[in-house]
Amino acid sequence: MARLQGKVALITGAAGVIGGAIARRFVEEGCQVVIADINDDRGKVLALELGGTSEFVHNDHLDEDSNAAAVAMAVASFSGLDILVNNAGAPYAGLIEDAEATDVKHNFDMNLVGPLRMTKAAIPALRARAGETGKTVAILFTASSQAINARPVMAAYTAAKHGVHGLTRSAALELAPDNIRVNCVCPAGTDTPLFRAMVEGGGFGSLESAIAGVKQNIPLGRMAEPEDTANAFLFLASDEASMVTGISLPVDGGISAR
Repeated sequence: MARLQGKVALITGAAGVIGGAIARRFVEEGCQVVIADINDDRGKVLALELGGTSEFVHNDHLDEDSNAAAVAMAVASFSGLDILVNNAGAPYAGLIEDAEATDVKHNFDMNLVGPLRMTKAAIPALRARAGETGKTVAILFTASSQAINARPVMAAYTAAKHGVHGLTRSAALELAPDNIRVNCVCPAGTDTPLFRAMVEGGGFGSLESAIAGVKQNIPLGRMAEPEDTANAFLFLASDEASMVTGISLPVDGGISAR
């Protein structure tokens, strides 16, 4: 199949496990991809793996010049931009009473402010592409099950991800006249290096007990796989979702059905 044939995507945090899964899935479906990440080594390795359908660009989504450069690369390398995936973020867990102001600010910057800044940088290119093709283009966010649910010991992270949920809805309404769709994906716990870092820093006990606890909380009885999230992004990025905007799609095994 080629559900994204002829489309160009810019994916932030693409050198990570979930970002890499999204990039691979998009390329499988005919998309050309700009791998944007602060980790040059892993980003370049992924770009080489994906071949001529991808390019790597160093990107810090908190820096407006860096964001503008990433968008410019997509347009210069592949003649436009159809899809922005705001996937970059960082884990954060801990008791409210123990929260340091600098850590909380970093959490909000990484998980909410950075995606907002990259979105701002990409809108002109996306608007131009929508005008050229007459089709909808897409802005997508990696949120979390914490964007629509809540757990203790994750208050700051949950608040930031709730912010992404709100950003999605407001931006969808603001950008609909430009034929720009805006959605986010809310995956349940996924065994990634970021998940492990959150477990280690958040007082959740051993990794084994944390994984067991996550599985117990999910009605389907397993953690999300990166490919589960990538498949949700694929649908929302494709023309099959041309009438879908402003949603936060749970990929949570039934948690949000409770």
